[in-house]
Amino acid sequence: MSRTDRGLLIPLLLGGLVVLVLSIGVAVTIGPASVSVSDVYRVILGHIGIGTAGVSRIEDGIVWQLRLPRTLLAAICGAGLALCGAIMQSLLRNPLADPFVLGISSGASTGAVVVAVLGVGGGALSLSTGAFAGALLSFVLVMLLAAGAGGGNDRVVLAGVAGTQLFSALTSFIVISSADAEQTRGVLFWLLGSLSGADWTDVALCGGVALLGMVVCLFNTSALDAFTFGHDAAASLGVPVRYVRILLLVITALITAALVSAAGAIGFVGLVLPHAARFLVGARHRRLLPTTVVIGAIFMVWVDTIARTVFAPQEIPVGVVTALIGVPAFALILFRLRRSR
Repeated sequence: MSRTDRGLLIPLLLGGLVVLVLSIGVAVTIGPASVSVSDVYRVILGHIGIGTAGVSRIEDGIVWQLRLPRTLLAAICGAGLALCGAIMQSLLRNPLADPFVLGISSGASTGAVVVAVLGVGGGALSLSTGAFAGALLSFVLVMLLAAGAGGGNDRVVLAGVAGTQLFSALTSFIVISSADAEQTRGVLFWLLGSLSGADWTDVALCGGVALLGMVVCLFNTSALDAFTFGHDAAASLGVPVRYVRILLLVITALITAALVSAAGAIGFVGLVLPHAARFLVGARHRRLLPTTVVIGAIFMVWVDTIARTVFAPQEIPVGVVTALIGVPAFALILFRLRRSR
């Protein structure tokens, strides 16, 4: 990265991180119970051993046990899904690709429903474990189908569409044939994306997977830049195309599986936000990936805040809000692509 690039990127990222921290602090204060921003930061500092919280036990529980894990998980989901979208669009050279193009979300949903509705595992398997297994199974099947069709980016996309339809149909069949009314409502709400059950275990698991994935992706930014010119051009520049492609696709699958297992299916984040980041910093991946992560985190913090407060006490699934925002943005992207041709 050139000195000029660093000079532009570092202030932008620092500003974005400041906005993210402030957004988390403000979002935690919003809700039926009134909590100030200063109380939020006092609770956080108190729990990490810096000073005392100086708030009531109820306020401490609201901040530390309910709102803060949910808000942090929202930030992690936004960052991880946006990162996966940027990687998918680069690897597949398709500006309309996102983490769900490989059928990972549908597979995770099926795995979770198998555990929750059919009781597979006899209680030994958690919803997250089922979602992980379903996501990885879907990923393997899509990759095998794409390889059997001759490989290539277009084959991967088509195989992903087929996988998405297959696992969506399986999920619907299981819910309709085996779930009672209460299970059906819960499963359908989760499938639309929900952060209502977030806890510190989810934050630790999803945060660890997303952080690991980001580190791996940042180590491969030069290869991703080379992929912009096609696989043949990348190979001529010395990039181990097959290895990098498989590695990054697996990382994308793992991140998406972890996030879907905790928050359900949240669409359009990985599709739209990488384009917003490219508008700000260009297509170089050393600038693009960190910017995409920060933008995605800020975006999801406020989307989740809207979802849980606008129609309170009724909560809107997060995926509904991202779709309402994402569809107009998706249409704008389509029009821009048409004009660029």
